[in-house]
Amino acid sequence: MNKFLELRSKYQDFIYEKYEIKETEKEYEISFYFNIPSLTSFQPKLVIEKENITNHHIDNRFLKFLVFNIGLVELISYIKCTCSPNIIIKCGYLDDYQISWFQKLYYNGLGEFLYRNNIDIEEKDLFNITITNQEKQTFDLNYQGHGNLIPVGGGKDSNVTLELLKDEDNTCFIINPKGANLECAKISGFKITKVQRILDKKIIELNHEGFLNGHTPFSAIVAFLSYLVAYLENKKYIILSNEDSANQATVFGTNINHQYSKTYEFENDFNHYAEKYFKTGIKYFSLLRPLTEFQIGMLFSKMKKYHQAFKSCNIGSKGETWNWCNHCSKCLFVFIILSPMLYKEELISIFHKDLYEDDSLLETFQELLGYKETKPWECVGTYEEVRYAVSLLIQKLNHQKLPYLLKYYKDHYPLYLDDKFEAKYNHQNNLDEHFEKLVKEAIKNVS
Repeated sequence: MNKFLELRSKYQDFIYEKYEIKETEKEYEISFYFNIPSLTSFQPKLVIEKENITNHHIDNRFLKFLVFNIGLVELISYIKCTCSPNIIIKCGYLDDYQISWFQKLYYNGLGEFLYRNNIDIEEKDLFNITITNQEKQTFDLNYQGHGNLIPVGGGKDSNVTLELLKDEDNTCFIINPKGANLECAKISGFKITKVQRILDKKIIELNHEGFLNGHTPFSAIVAFLSYLVAYLENKKYIILSNEDSANQATVFGTNINHQYSKTYEFENDFNHYAEKYFKTGIKYFSLLRPLTEFQIGMLFSKMKKYHQAFKSCNIGSKGETWNWCNHCSKCLFVFIILSPMLYKEELISIFHKDLYEDDSLLETFQELLGYKETKPWECVGTYEEVRYAVSLLIQKLNHQKLPYLLKYYKDHYPLYLDDKFEAKYNHQNNLDEHFEKLVKEAIKNVS
């Protein structure tokens, strides 16, 4: 908290100076210009392939407006280093509702960052947004989209979405294609649009120097950037793969959620914002919102063609190759949620080891089960689902010798065999009737 107050006092302003769009035959290159006076400036970039862009009329004024909005989310990755209290916007107009909307995103999207840096502050006090450009813009687009844009992250969830929509008109959308996400998109057989998101390395240097650092709401970048790509490619739907479990807080008894920008709340907020200011009719929703992580695991266990390609490990994605690290909570969670269906040989063929035999994962195991103060700071399911998956596997193994973590569970905790996770359906979702029918049929067939 002291460092937070010291940096805010020393660096009071963060300026969103401008953005630039350079178009070539093959791509759009977008640059953002941010500035913290007396400290440094930042110039992150986006490079969007044009291979799948259609011939429909693109309104360049509207294109610029979408890019301006992306910059309002992109700046979160840079302002976090000083948490400068004053955000000064020089390159576009925001009304009072928009200012309030982004203040909410900044506060909730940085919830984990604030918690883990021991920063105690109210939403209204975190950032004050000032607009220097008073020119309000309106658009009359006459937009008629068709088909689906599906963000692909390389994990099990987006692969389930791809398979449930295998008979649809789809394009895969990948930010920073590499290894698993690119391989899974190729396996699906659909067209692929690639975007390179290039961070300014000066933020990494400041992190090494001891400036504030922590989690930012990446999925909010996905929302605005996928909307831009959907507009360029004349799409009707942006179809995410965020499950019901993403709504659970990471810190019990609070609203602090590592996955805030994957929640139903954010999905609704974004759609309301898009309806009010973008007005294209493009709909943004998660196909898997009705489902639990366990149900998604049930579905994915049958999708064998992706099993050797998919990866959900963020640590493993940072190297030259994308592998399972087999030490983090994400690896252990995916191992657990698939284990009732795939344990033992099939699961070991994916992870190349039995994570249930690794005693160094005990504390992570307890966090996933809900027997610690917080869930792991990762995109993982609810502790009830984890308890159910573990208990179900123990029951299935019957009198066989249990691996270390399963034996620990049986010796210390009660079995949790509530099978609601196999039949549960969350009706708080944004699926049209057509998509609801596909999801319900898939769950019916796999149960």
